[in-house]
Amino acid sequence: MAKLIIIGGGIGGLAAALAVARQGHEVLVLERAPQFAEIGAGIQLAPNGLHALDRLGLGDAVRSTAVQMDELRFMDGVTGEHVASLDLTEAYRERFGNPYAVVHRAELHTKLLEACQATEGIELRSAATATGYEQDAAGATVVLEDGERLTADALIGADGIHSAIRGQLVGDGAPRNSGITVYRAIIPMEQVPEELRHLTSVTWWTGPGCHFVHYPIAGGKYLNLAASSDNKAVEAVAGVPATEGDIRREFASLGEDAQRLLALGEGWKSWVLVDRDPVDTWTDGRVALLGDAAHPMLHYVAQGACQGLEDAVVLGDLLDCGTDELPQRFEKFNAERRERTGRIQLLARESIKLWHTSGAAASDRNAVLAGFSRDELHDYVAWMHGHRTDDTSDTAAAHTAAHTAPNGDQR
Repeated sequence: MAKLIIIGGGIGGLAAALAVARQGHEVLVLERAPQFAEIGAGIQLAPNGLHALDRLGLGDAVRSTAVQMDELRFMDGVTGEHVASLDLTEAYRERFGNPYAVVHRAELHTKLLEACQATEGIELRSAATATGYEQDAAGATVVLEDGERLTADALIGADGIHSAIRGQLVGDGAPRNSGITVYRAIIPMEQVPEELRHLTSVTWWTGPGCHFVHYPIAGGKYLNLAASSDNKAVEAVAGVPATEGDIRREFASLGEDAQRLLALGEGWKSWVLVDRDPVDTWTDGRVALLGDAAHPMLHYVAQGACQGLEDAVVLGDLLDCGTDELPQRFEKFNAERRERTGRIQLLARESIKLWHTSGAAASDRNAVLAGFSRDELHDYVAWMHGHRTDDTSDTAAAHTAAHTAPNGDQR
């Protein structure tokens, strides 16, 4: 049995703690905040993310509060035209072994946290900020902001896009500023006109240099709003309040229905989107990175959390070993994950062109998307949504049948 320290108590860090502890190892999770909590609003979970949660024993718990989606609706935000939909109903669920679901980020985090609290061998410690690490042949030590040093057999840096562990391990400086600002708000569903609720859809409205997405969360009690503007922001802010005037100005090009929904938003907050270039190596001896610390990505393919969950499961599977083998297993983890995550990082950047085009380019895009069949759209996302961290495709399909009614409703 080994002792591992995980730096970062977010979704990826807690998932990794569960996966590692199930191999019989002792785990200490360090969180820099005063308490273990998650900020933010809605989060999308494609089948690959739900499969990882199934592997962690949390799939049923997450599905119980998540809202299963029937389609991803692509709208021309200027004309109001429904361009295309990616169907997420029976054929999709049978093919990929799970539904496509949306959930409040805090709900997902809470379920992971509760599972960690109930798991023998996992210790949780808040208000512990890591600044770097040291290591030798026998172990690794995390250095905390107050000078305290904690030593274990290995360290996992799951401390996000501003990871101090990555800063030392990779040394690639500050994250890349995309210049795109996302504004987020949550509104009670009862305030939304019935014709605009779309209770089983993730809906995107695209416009020149901007787009707007919304979907239900918290079992359909709220509508999550996220509106992105390529406003050339130069400062990477996070969680800064925004005014209704900011929203009207940034998204004035969108049509009537999108404007009606945006006008309902209150308490808007803004984030400037940042990411990093893919790297080949995110391990150093007895130290490894995971999730956003290893491969942060823009949200345009809704895979950030799913990739962190996949990381956790793959790493847990590989750590069926003693302390001496940990560095080699970390290297194998890195090798197994870097190509897939790097491809998704770059696709997320490339997808900006899909959302933010205008004029003739937007018309051409609409024509191409409208021409795809259901199966062709499923083929396009198969390498992401259909990915499995094991060889349980048959059991995954059976699991879907057990948890999804023929009409796609939750059981």
